[in-house]
Amino acid sequence: MIPANTLSVLMQIQPTIQRFARMLSSVLQLEVEIVDDALCRVAGTGAYGKSLGRKLNADSRLLRYVLETKKEKVVTHSRFDPLCEGCTSKDNCKEKAFLGTPVIYQDQCVGVISLIAVTHEQQEHINDNLHEFSDYVRHVSSIFVAKLLDDQSGNDNIRKIFSTMIENMDQGVLVVGEDNQVKFANQTALKVLGAMQGNMIGKTIHFRPLTFERNFTHGHMQHVVSFDDKSELIIGQLHSIQDQQLFLMAFHQSHSSSTVTPAQDEPQIEHLVGECRPMRQLKKLISRIAPSPSSVLIVGESGTGKEVVARAIHQLSDRKSKPFIAINCAAIPEQLLESELFGYVKGAFTGASANGKTGLIQAANHGTLFLDEIGDMPLTLQAKLLRAIESREIQPVGASHPVPVDIRIISATNQNLDQFIADGKFREDLYYRLNVIPLRLPPLRERQDDIELLIHYFLHLHTRRLDLVYPGVAPEVISLLKRYRWPGNLRELSNLIEYLINVVPSGEVIDVSLLPPNLISSGKLPERDMASVTVLSAQRDDDGVTGLEEMEKQMIREALSRYSNKKQAADELGIGIATLYRKIKKYELLSA
Repeated sequence: MIPANTLSVLMQIQPTIQRFARMLSSVLQLEVEIVDDALCRVAGTGAYGKSLGRKLNADSRLLRYVLETKKEKVVTHSRFDPLCEGCTSKDNCKEKAFLGTPVIYQDQCVGVISLIAVTHEQQEHINDNLHEFSDYVRHVSSIFVAKLLDDQSGNDNIRKIFSTMIENMDQGVLVVGEDNQVKFANQTALKVLGAMQGNMIGKTIHFRPLTFERNFTHGHMQHVVSFDDKSELIIGQLHSIQDQQLFLMAFHQSHSSSTVTPAQDEPQIEHLVGECRPMRQLKKLISRIAPSPSSVLIVGESGTGKEVVARAIHQLSDRKSKPFIAINCAAIPEQLLESELFGYVKGAFTGASANGKTGLIQAANHGTLFLDEIGDMPLTLQAKLLRAIESREIQPVGASHPVPVDIRIISATNQNLDQFIADGKFREDLYYRLNVIPLRLPPLRERQDDIELLIHYFLHLHTRRLDLVYPGVAPEVISLLKRYRWPGNLRELSNLIEYLINVVPSGEVIDVSLLPPNLISSGKLPERDMASVTVLSAQRDDDGVTGLEEMEKQMIREALSRYSNKKQAADELGIGIATLYRKIKKYELLSA
């Protein structure tokens, strides 16, 4: 241990810094380590909470780099960074990502605050929020030591520091107790909610996520945030920490200003995303017909999500614990479709499996059979399927005795079966057996009110899947996409969003200049919109800067000339301070 008379400035207030490290760790859901300028561990959480007061070994290269250069160090994949080359502890290193920030006091680097990921989930958490965490910890370090050393006014000091830091975050922050009452809201959150501090503390608030993907429960998603008699659509992350909830609003709030009326009495069906009137009516109908064993025929254009609806019906039925078997009648060759559907017995035909094969209808026994593209089923098989539905039994190919089955059939098509019947391509009697309960899925062009919701749904889905940062979306882009005709429906929108998150700079806003040329030139956007997008996309100067970028650069330059305070300039521009710094660097406005 270090003698008391040689304690560093950080070690002198070690208990307070340790409490701070624990609070920081619980908020950011990462491990925290704080060392002083002698590489002595002052505070830490998890494995880093051990050996406090002891000097770290010589292989603490990342921490040493921050101390010596007084610069931030980011490592998203530890052990692969050049600084880790030759480290004797490399093979046993448990760290997966590292963000270290120097603590400057009186122009000297007196220590390092580091955020550390030791699990894959924490690694994703750092990668998803890298810019926000970097700006946040940098701000922490700027006030951290000064506040603690200059004003050690008692045990409550750490809470004052904590409140000051959150209050100055560019992200909106809400802390809600187990009784759903607001305990804390910073100014950014109040601004987003259109509320005042005095009116918000103690108010009952509810969060309803508009995304139901269980595999993507982490990360940004849209929430209906309800309080008093109003509701707001807010993009953010909801974390449960002990008996409290922490709602971190996204850096970019790119939704429209209109509020959302929560449908408390309407069913919320997982994966079936939509709040427009046709979708609400559809969800109500699905919840009513799901318990019935009657056949359902889903009609809708390609890409409207017919299988999603079929699975929703199955999940809401009494058969949800039984198999859901889906088969695309257009994807299986006609000569194989019969054996796939009905199965066959040993030796039924040349090349048959020695053990025979159970058909998909039999595999769906007591469950649900989903027949997609039913209009492509050959007439001979239509007759056999009709007999199976009427007799509730099937006869595998080559079998001498039928096999009883209990299935619910849900079929789907994007074709006009009435015309198929008139042309002799589809059996009328089978049509009436399948069309007991008809469901029509609206095309995306009839769901304009859902476009923005779906944009953020797919942003959430693809950024998590591809491990990319959740971007903002310019209002002009949302406006253009609402007027697009969407011939490919949801599938086309999903593909477009995946394209955009791959081309947008990390953490930036998707603007019209990033829309793919084929969408702009397709003629499906209004002419005036196409003209503006084409001109802005086409106008590039000798340095390859688009007209939009030049306009943005000029606006930032003018805002910086009017304000000496960059926070005020960012507020006028409608962007966060972190984005402003990135834009300054991008456009080389470093002297501003």
